[in-house]
Amino acid sequence: MILVTGATGFLGAELIHQLTGQGMAVRALKRGSSVIPALIKENALVEWFSADINEISALEDAFEDIDRVYHCAALVSFDPADKAKLLKINIEGTSNIVNLCAANNARLLHVSSVAALGNAKKGELITEKDFWEYDSSVHSYAISKYEGEMEVWRGIAEGLDAVIVNPSVIIGAAAGFEGSGAIFKLVKDGLSFYTKGATGLVDVEDVAKSMIALMNSKETAERYTISAENCHYQQFFAEIAKGFGVRSPAREAKAWMLGIAWRMARFASMFTGKPAALTSDAAKSSLNESLYSNEKIKNTIGIQFKPLKQSIEEVCRGLNAL
Repeated sequence: MILVTGATGFLGAELIHQLTGQGMAVRALKRGSSVIPALIKENALVEWFSADINEISALEDAFEDIDRVYHCAALVSFDPADKAKLLKINIEGTSNIVNLCAANNARLLHVSSVAALGNAKKGELITEKDFWEYDSSVHSYAISKYEGEMEVWRGIAEGLDAVIVNPSVIIGAAAGFEGSGAIFKLVKDGLSFYTKGATGLVDVEDVAKSMIALMNSKETAERYTISAENCHYQQFFAEIAKGFGVRSPAREAKAWMLGIAWRMARFASMFTGKPAALTSDAAKSSLNESLYSNEKIKNTIGIQFKPLKQSIEEVCRGLNAL
């Protein structure tokens, strides 16, 4: 039987939707307070199991009769205040999953992130052969995903049958205005600035499709970057603005401007009690130009990624319907 962690999350729900669409029964892991997405709420092929990946005793029961595990559960945050949570969930939680997969002889597909890949050599795309180097200024999320991935490699060295995927920024209407959807909301609400940075983007449907293909393959002890296209933020924001029928951000945000902005956001959060709308880590990331190669995943499973323009148009239509 298949176990999916992070089942109520954006990616986990899409993965379960596709798996059950192929007639596969799934045991879906969720926390007691989690809300089941409408996409999979009334799905008869889903067996819900309440457990936290950091609570080993409850987690052990979830592994009964399990032979395949998709580990999607993770905390995504660029808020320095969440460092302890990031390390606990993304590293310790992953370690628990790795150990239980090994104990139960279950094949593991671990969802890492491009944040765990190394930096590009000048003039080259980032590939799976690049390895992350510690940098004291790097954000805690990148550290947590790298160290979490190292737990999987540790398991592989000990005999675990596992494969790793490193998705870039995942987009899809089901994210709503959270996660990557927050970018769409900013543009829709009249964002005036763009940054010089660039990153990889991919549709959530293609990420789930790639995960299923890799799980069903004979590939093991490998990692795969899942990214449809590289895109500069100026172009990305312009496509979103087009999808919503609003004005595209036209002014470049310089580093010093972002520095003022995140400090003002942090100051404002002291009075509102809400997380800062912009953090120092997020501001730094928006200036990076990180371009990824997707040749390995395409050559391995033959996937043809959905064009980025089409994905953005679909997300905008979906969000307009909310």
